[in-house]
Amino acid sequence: MNKLASVFAASLLCLSSNVFAEQHLDQAIEHANAAVVEGEAGKTSELAVHAKAALDHSLAASLVAKSVSKNHIDEASKSLQDSIDHAALNHAKPATSSAKEAVVHLNAAKK
Repeated sequence: MNKLASVFAASLLCLSSNVFAEQHLDQAIEHANAAVVEGEAGKTSELAVHAKAALDHSLAASLVAKSVSKNHIDEASKSLQDSIDHAALNHAKPATSSAKEAVVHLNAAKK
């Protein structure tokens, strides 16, 4: 009986961590897409705000993600940081390009 309870608790923990990652991943995608929209409009300060929010969510998702999904989330985090760095220099095109790369990785992590 104790083994059964342990197995049940472990599977429940795995499911809840996947839900946690999924929620943060959805938020990261939403903010990364908003960063792209703002970047295409040339609004680097607004791009940075959304890229920072996306980065926060992608880092949170990375804490519980596993395997290929984690690799994509980590790459998205790097792209988001690049986007933030370019936006700070008021470089809209490279900031937008990095945000687009992040969106591709985040969407790949959802599959």
